[in-house]
Formats: sequence, structure tokens, C-alpha cells
Amino acid sequence: MATDANREGIEATHDTSPEVVEEKTSKEHDFAAVNSGSGSDVEVPLRGPNGEEYPTEEELKTLRRVKGPINWIIYTIAFIELCERFAYYGTTAVFVNFISEPLPAGSTTGAGGTDLQAGALGQGQQASTGLVLFNSFWSYLMPLVGGWVADAYWGKYKTIHAAVVIAMFGHIILIVSTLPPVIANPKGSLGCFSLGLIFFGIGVGFFKANISPMIAEQYESQQPRAIIKVLKSGERVVVDPIITISVIYMRYYFFINVGSLVGSISMVYAEKYVGFWLSFTLPTALFFCCPVVLLAFKNKYVRRPATGSVLGKAIALVVLSMKGRWSLNPITTIRHMREPGFFERVKPSKIPKSERPDWMTFDDHWVDEVRRGFKACSVFVWYPIYWLSYNQLNNNLVSQAATMILNGVPNDVVNNLDPIALLIFIPIVDKFVYPALRRVGLNLTPIKKITGGFAIGTLSMVAAAVTQHYIYMESPCRSVSGYGYVTDCKEALGLPADAAESQYKSPLSVWIQTPAYILIAFAEICASITGLEYAFTKAPKNMRGFITGIFWFSQAFASAIGQAFVPLATDPYLVWLYVTIAIISALGGIGFWFNFSKLDSEEEALNALPDSLFKGSQNQNEDFAAIEAAQAEQEKIRRAQGLDKNLAP
Repeated sequence: MATDANREGIEATHDTSPEVVEEKTSKEHDFAAVNSGSGSDVEVPLRGPNGEEYPTEEELKTLRRVKGPINWIIYTIAFIELCERFAYYGTTAVFVNFISEPLPAGSTTGAGGTDLQAGALGQGQQASTGLVLFNSFWSYLMPLVGGWVADAYWGKYKTIHAAVVIAMFGHIILIVSTLPPVIANPKGSLGCFSLGLIFFGIGVGFFKANISPMIAEQYESQQPRAIIKVLKSGERVVVDPIITISVIYMRYYFFINVGSLVGSISMVYAEKYVGFWLSFTLPTALFFCCPVVLLAFKNKYVRRPATGSVLGKAIALVVLSMKGRWSLNPITTIRHMREPGFFERVKPSKIPKSERPDWMTFDDHWVDEVRRGFKACSVFVWYPIYWLSYNQLNNNLVSQAATMILNGVPNDVVNNLDPIALLIFIPIVDKFVYPALRRVGLNLTPIKKITGGFAIGTLSMVAAAVTQHYIYMESPCRSVSGYGYVTDCKEALGLPADAAESQYKSPLSVWIQTPAYILIAFAEICASITGLEYAFTKAPKNMRGFITGIFWFSQAFASAIGQAFVPLATDPYLVWLYVTIAIISALGGIGFWFNFSKLDSEEEALNALPDSLFKGSQNQNEDFAAIEAAQAEQEKIRRAQGLDKNLAP
């Protein structure tokens, strides 16, 4: 019964002309009149139902854009993410040493103290690279499932709670694998560790798919559309919700890196001086803060309910539009999918009522949202190339640090230069760089930022390759091997086991890795943060968890691709590893821009799409008259602002 009512309500919109809906709306709402000629000549200011003033087409082009006010409740969600990232990075920071390095002489916990390298299982660099990549793959595959479950059944809030429980169970298994009696049996410890990774990754994935869209939804409910504000100086500015969401994600990422930095550094020292069991236990303890904060502020949060699975309908739209256009040639199939009017021809209003499939219970605007969501997914298809360079900081750059002069600094603490750089430069970019660019009329769109991320990621791998080259060239073992590498330089030179590291390592200080890590940090500001923003702003509202999962899945895919580079992740091929990734990243950035430069011009119009009547199968008791009225108002604003002309068919 409710389903029929829902469908009839939506079909009424299919069969009602825009003029009728607009006339009905103008009578029911005190909304400003707009000249119907060009759709952009404004007689009086555009005003919303609460008296807010909307910008005209000219004002959108000429006025400076600023962020809106950010509610304090948003920072509580950022703190939850801080705790989760402390738990994740505090634990994973010691994975490489735990797997690759042998148990130090006289140690039962893996602690090496000041002079010895911390380690436990002694499986080597290739094994550690493989397992670290598996953990990354698994943790970033699970957001696909977690996002879909939240959208369809549990909602984001409940799914985050479930994620905490599953991840906690995984953390406990990992702790067991590091206990001294278990470490004494490396094979048993490795098996226990691998089992823990399974539950650990499921929890991480379910959490990641839902926490980032949930934080932006707190602001979206407050201000969904750009409005005009007059500053104390008398300047008229546009308070842009997209810019505000971008700022929210910048600050959210700042909190992520506070957790990452504190967790990584503290747990690396716990590993080095106490043992791996403490490095896994303390993050688990802090992780308990997540459900406590979630429950404490439950009634303050905007908690959007699950809407039932709409993924099948989105896929069915693509299948219907491709009817008679499939080809065994994948290039031809892709060309058909990208042809003009691909989604336009499957809008319900374009199909006679008698010919509509039974599953077509949505309106034209939801088709526009799905088109926008698929465009976001096509952007994320390119992300694995970007992630290839980023992923090096968690494995190969850690191993690279171990081959240089450390002077007592744990090799797996050096990669914290990345979050340190982020904590320094995120506020600078947020408070000074982006506002300065906006003041001179340069609004960096997501596509431009992501392209910059590719370029900077390329430079980071060039820096890593140069560093690796000089490690080989400056090695004390060049007298033994022309390229400066032998399997055990200390043994080849006949040095005792307790020889000073300056006698068998390259004389280069580990801190020359700094440029590579700073460049990776800038690439994250451009690409990683922007990817979260793009997933939220471009996904249909009832598919945000899943589209965010697609974004994170690109990281999983990059980890899978990274497995192909494992044979190069060993001496003496490491220079070639970094050079190869640099070349791939450079070509990827060029291809990305040429592929999406046209989509970049649609940015404003894509962000201003009217909300769909279709809310999903679990939300049938909607006030469709009110939704239709709001939808018509949104259409009127879009026409007045000229945004209805900027979308490709």
C-alpha cells in the first residue's frame, strides 16, 4: 500500500508539466519572482522560505565565496575518527618490523632497545610488503560492503557501531599474536596475526565508508544551498556549502592525522623499548572512546535512516540505456556508455507510462543524481594510480629508512613526517592559500585539485628514487659490489654483530627522506581530501555510503596492483620501483585531466541538482506535496542562476 502511494506520488511528477508545478509552488510559497524570458533576469532578489537570499547567475560568477559556520557537533565526529585512526595507525605502524625483522637477541617481546632493531617473525621484506598490502587491500575493499549495508539496512550510525565491535575483536586477536609465548612460535604467531587482520579489516572498512559522509551530513542539514551574506565591511559574498564541506573535510583530515601521528610515533617507541604486545594493546584501549562519544551525543547527530537498497535500480538504469548497444569490443561498449544522452533517454518522463519497467519507481531527478554518481565513480577509477605513490610510505619507504643512519630513531617512525607535514600545511592551506585564491577569483574545482595530486605524487616518487640511488652509491659495500648492494653488508665486510651502523650503512641521514614525505602530504591535500568531498557531494543521497566505499575501494585496487611490484620491492631493484611508479603516476595525471576537463566545467550545475522525490523503499511515508514544492523551488533557482544550461545531456 505504501509502495503504491510512493509510486503514484512520483509518477504524478512524471506526468505533470514543470509550468504547472511551478505555478502551484509560487502560490504556496512566498518565493521571489523571476523573469521567465531568459531565466536569469532577476526582478527582485531570489529568496527562500526562511528569508535567505540566493545568489543570481551574475553574483555566482563575480562575488567572492566564503565558508559558512561549522557547528561544534561536527568536531565530535572528527574526534571519533581521531580515536579510530590512532587505533589503526598505531597498530599498523609496527606491522613491517613485526613481520620482516627477526626477534632481537635476548628479547622475548620483540623490543630491541636503543641499539638493536625491533622485530619478531623474521619473514623478510617481501613477506611484510605482501601482508601489509593485503591488509590495505582488505581494509579498503570492505567499505564497499559497509557502505551498501548502511544505505540499505542499518543507516550510517548503526553501521559505525557494528564496525567498532568487529574491529575490536580483530584488535584482540592481533594482541594475542604478539604475546611472548606466541611469538616464540613464528608460524603460529603469523597465523594468528593473519586471522586478526580479517576482522580488523572488516571493522575498518565498515567504519570508513560511513564516518566521512556522516560528518558532512551534519552541515548539509543546516545549509543545503548557497546564500548571500553581507559582511561588516559591506561586501556581499556567497556563503557556499560546497566550500564549507571542503573545509570540513580539511579539518576532518587534520584530526585523522593527529590520531595517525600520535598513534604511530608512540606505538613505534612502545615496540622498540617494551614490545609489540603494548603497541597493539594501547590503540585498542583508545578505540573504546569511539562508542562512548557516539552514544553520548546520539541525540545531537543528524542520523539519516537506511532507505533500502537502490543499487539494483541504478544498475538497471545502465542496463536499460545500454539495451541493443552492448558489444564484445570493450572500447565500443565504453564509447556507448559515454555517448551524449545516455541517462537522458532512460528518464521516466521520456518513457511512456505503459512501457515503464516495474522497478522504475523514481523520478527524473533521481536519474540525474545517478548520472552524477556514476561520473564520480569514473573519477575514482583513476585513483589507484594516485594511491600507488601514496602507498609507498607504509612499506618500501619504511624499509628504505632502515638502510640509512638512524642514530637511535626507529625506522618506522620516520614516515610520520607525512602526518607532521599535513598538520602543518592543512591549516595553512585552509586558512590562507585557498581563501587567497578565492579572493583573486580562482576557485579550484575538485578535478583541478585531483590533477595536482597526481603531479605532486609523481614528484614524491622522483625524490624517493634519487634517495635510493644515493643509498646504493654511498654504501660501504661498493668495494664489494659495484652497485653498493650485497645481501648482508655487515657480514661481507667482516664486521661484528654489534658494529656501529655507520660502518655498514650508507652515511646518508634518514632525514633526507623528508622531501618525499612532504610531497606525499601535499598530494593528499589535493587528492585524498578532495576525493572524500567528491564522493559526498556527487553521490545520490541514498547511495552515499556505497559511493564513498567506491572511493576507498580504489585504494584496495591500488594495493592489488601494488602486489605486481613486489618483485621489485627488493635490492638492487628499488630505484626502478620508484621510477616506474613515478612514470605511471605522471601518465595517469595527464590522462585524468584530459578525460575529465569537460566534466570540470559542469561542477556548479552538478552541485545544484534538485533533490529527488525518490527516497528508497524503506521511506515511503513522505510528504510528497511538500517535496514537490521544494523541488520546484530548486528548479526555479537553478534556472535563475543559469545552472540548468551547464549540464551535458
